[in-house]
Amino acid sequence: MAEITITKSNFEAEVLHSDKPVLLDFWATWCGPCRMLAPEIEEIAREREDIKVGKVNVDDEGALASAFGIVSIPTVVLVQDGKEVARSVGYRRKDDLLSALEL
Repeated sequence: MAEITITKSNFEAEVLHSDKPVLLDFWATWCGPCRMLAPEIEEIAREREDIKVGKVNVDDEGALASAFGIVSIPTVVLVQDGKEVARSVGYRRKDDLLSALEL
């Protein structure tokens, strides 16, 4: 499944009402570690049909970043049934990220 761009206008439908867990990648274009993490996130999106993968650009979606208390990027948040269940801050390889998020 392809990554989905998450915005304030589609957040409720794509994240809060999702029938699958949602992996949210909070990132920015100017963030080096975010660019390093991007291929890992893309690979997860391609390989894992059991989760939805969303990208949240913190520069464009400051309100969402603030709502999640994002103070450092990249931050990856796992949301299930509308609630945050796990979080990882900083760059991690795909396997380490999945393990940290218990996926």
